[in-house]
Amino acid sequence: HVAVNILPMGLVVFMVIGFIVLGWATPSESASFGALGVVILAVAFGVFTKAAFITSLMGTVRTAGMVFFILMNSTVFSQLLALSGAGAGLVNWTTGFDVAPLVILAAMFLVLLMLGMFMDPVSMMLITVPVFYPVAQALGFDLILFSLIVLIALEMSATTPPFGLLLFIMLGIVKESNLFEVAGAAAPFLVCDLILVILLVAFPMLALYLPGLM
Repeated sequence: HVAVNILPMGLVVFMVIGFIVLGWATPSESASFGALGVVILAVAFGVFTKAAFITSLMGTVRTAGMVFFILMNSTVFSQLLALSGAGAGLVNWTTGFDVAPLVILAAMFLVLLMLGMFMDPVSMMLITVPVFYPVAQALGFDLILFSLIVLIALEMSATTPPFGLLLFIMLGIVKESNLFEVAGAAAPFLVCDLILVILLVAFPMLALYLPGLM
């Protein structure tokens, strides 16, 4: 009975991630295949109704509208940084400190963790990356490695107490729990992510070996 419920969703996951890994589709196309797979499963399990379809459609419109609004404003923000010279000034100011580049990298990592208490990951990425990216480049960090560290920080920030978004999602799912219990359960995963970041910084080839083969 458990397999009957799990295997179909595993197929959807394969349609999204597997198609990308195997080179059968681009990320955007894989997302479309995933949505198609969910619709097929909903029809197969008899839960595809007009009300469910309209609710899903409205949720998609709201999410897409939010993302487009953030993209529009982040583009304006990036252009302002470039045209005003603020981006170059920030790079010069940051690299002027007599500290090791790893200290500045750690500071950027902490900023992302703190912002995650109040912002969603998409907003954080679109606002901070235009600022952090040229700084990381000027400090000599490999940009693939830096991008991976930023993604891990974004994932961790959504689980960071006391206002991490995923903590409140889990509170809504496990209604008999409280914030302290959920945060305590999330702590080991945060520690594992932190260890992963340390390993990536200490041994960059863990992240760069496969891209280096391309």
